[in-house]
Amino acid sequence: MLVQTIQSNYDRYDGFVISHGTDTMAFTAAALSYLIQNSPKPIILTGAQRPINMEITDSKTNLFDSFLYASSEHASGVQIVFNGKVILGTRARKTHSKSFQAFSSINYPYLAVIQDGHLIQYITQSKQVAPMFYDKLNPRVGLFKLTPGADSDILDYMFTKYDALIIESYGVGGIPSLANYHYLDIIQKWIDQGKTVVMTTQVPNEGSDMNIYQVGHDLKNKVSIIEAYDMITEAVVSKLMWILGQTEDPEQIKDMFYTTISNDILYNQ
Repeated sequence: MLVQTIQSNYDRYDGFVISHGTDTMAFTAAALSYLIQNSPKPIILTGAQRPINMEITDSKTNLFDSFLYASSEHASGVQIVFNGKVILGTRARKTHSKSFQAFSSINYPYLAVIQDGHLIQYITQSKQVAPMFYDKLNPRVGLFKLTPGADSDILDYMFTKYDALIIESYGVGGIPSLANYHYLDIIQKWIDQGKTVVMTTQVPNEGSDMNIYQVGHDLKNKVSIIEAYDMITEAVVSKLMWILGQTEDPEQIKDMFYTTISNDILYNQ
């Protein structure tokens, strides 16, 4: 619905500011980055940690900053503007539950900051000629967060419910390799049946590197798992939903995943 509204009004406006709840804003920003690609016009999401009718609120400042940035000649594509920071839509994560500094840019610099009504642009993105709109998503993408003692049967069950699974692993990327866990066998079984598996990390910054340890190296090179590298989980979830809405071919899925969109993945070798 949101994409359709923007598309039907795209020629009428120079930009868009969307008021959104903060809890899922990062997921919406990531999803819009894939559903509306190469937009020469800004599509800004913002919100507030405290309601606009409260005496102390961040809503008015965030709205003002959003319109200020949307009016800038440098603004294009999908971003979150919050607490004076401009964050790329594929790099935003909610990192504070109460304070006004709710969102952070993960593994990528802030595009700009706004201080006392003045815009300071750090990174200028090249503007595209025309946007590409997509309307198909496959919501059958699941997330399995690895925890000590987690039963591998849970992972096996999740594969019956989803077309793709994202495994949030420890550190640089890997899973328990002891025989009684059966993780490798389960993952291989479902990949052979056409499921997509992406390995990412629970650690917010710096991303994964599965080649550092043997267990990760074997998982990546013998089981043909996809590695997320520096992508954030919000972007991985949204990108997989978008990709699976376009194709079911495993090779195309992998190629599309490693195609950089809105600077969502910088390291993929």
